[in-house]
Amino acid sequence: MYIPDDKRYFRIGEVSRIIGVKPYVLRYWELEFPTLRPKRADSRQRVYKREDIETLGAIKKLLYEERLTIAGAKNRLKAMKKGDATAVPQADILAEIKEELHQILKILE
Repeated sequence: MYIPDDKRYFRIGEVSRIIGVKPYVLRYWELEFPTLRPKRADSRQRVYKREDIETLGAIKKLLYEERLTIAGAKNRLKAMKKGDATAVPQADILAEIKEELHQILKILE
């Protein structure tokens, strides 16, 4: 996920392209996740900040890659915000270590 550095605020269409989901999905996530509250421009359009986009990226990962339910994603986000060490499952950490070890083996061959 690439977020351009040259902008502070993004409209819903831009965020939709960055995250890779339809705008109606973003609007639904706003209803479900209370931490997502984009501001409104004078034109009444939603404007998202970089932090909002990062949160949306985390939500997408939790829902689409880790296959959590909305409730599970809410709980995980709360734990991540609190800095809970158990927010990242040990299986994910082990998978990352395994991948790094495979890369090291390729380099050594």
